[in-house]
Amino acid sequence: MAKRLPPLNAIRAFEASARQLSFTRAAEELFVTQAAISHQIKALEDHLGIKLFMRKNRALLLTEDGQSYYLDIKDIFNNLHEATEKLLARGEKGAITVSMQPSFAIQWLVPRLNSFNLVHPDIDVRIKAVDQPENSLTEDVDLAIYYGRGRWSGIHAEQLHTEYLIPVCSPLLLTGKKPLAKISDLAGHTLLHDTSRRDWKRWFKFVDAKASNVNHGPIFSHSAMVLQAAIHGQGVALAHSVLAKPDIDAGRLVCPFKEVLVSKNSYYIVCREQQLEIGKIAAFREWVLQTVADEQSLIDEENII
Repeated sequence: MAKRLPPLNAIRAFEASARQLSFTRAAEELFVTQAAISHQIKALEDHLGIKLFMRKNRALLLTEDGQSYYLDIKDIFNNLHEATEKLLARGEKGAITVSMQPSFAIQWLVPRLNSFNLVHPDIDVRIKAVDQPENSLTEDVDLAIYYGRGRWSGIHAEQLHTEYLIPVCSPLLLTGKKPLAKISDLAGHTLLHDTSRRDWKRWFKFVDAKASNVNHGPIFSHSAMVLQAAIHGQGVALAHSVLAKPDIDAGRLVCPFKEVLVSKNSYYIVCREQQLEIGKIAAFREWVLQTVADEQSLIDEENII
């Protein structure tokens, strides 16, 4: 007759203790006492007739047999965890984690998130802000917003808005000491740069104008920061249309010139191909795409950018 398997609780206690190399930390992880962990480990060793742990210089170590056993069972626990997560993700309820640049989260997603919550009250959206969005579709992330040209392998990517680079400034600059009436007037103002000076250089080339001050002016690491600087009248920014639109609509920013540059990059919503139709992931993806489609039609009609 085959020997029965060890109790599951004892195996869980062993896996956590072996991974942490500490009964105390294993107890904290499993929400039990250290004494309970010690009892489970002893029961498992008695069941197997093998010593799994030893202490040396007050440190907890695995024996050779314990190390071998741990390496064999850890994949089983990982598989159980992944299978459970996959099962839970299939439903329309639960939580999803979405990663994106802080500026996109602040300027676009957060102001609109309530409309998603009204339609899908059983889905909790967890926003993970990352400075480098590419490669942020890690194991703990369900969807991400990437900024680029859509050339990412192994993932499903859908373009959001058509992206423009537009000059924006505070309304006060239009009628200040050096009013902005024509492109040449930019020479009398500070240019605000988003990440680098390349975009302003491309814009001036596009409008066939000289720029004596394009190599000067502050550079900001986040788009939301350059927009705030423009709102406070610190200069003229060349902003991403998607991110600037809320402040334009609110009157905090204006477009002094109609000349805009179509960006080579755009925002994309991405997810793993195999998770494309999973309930809550599909629900969030479809909401983002529909919201973008509705807003893009308004942008095109208004013709402000």
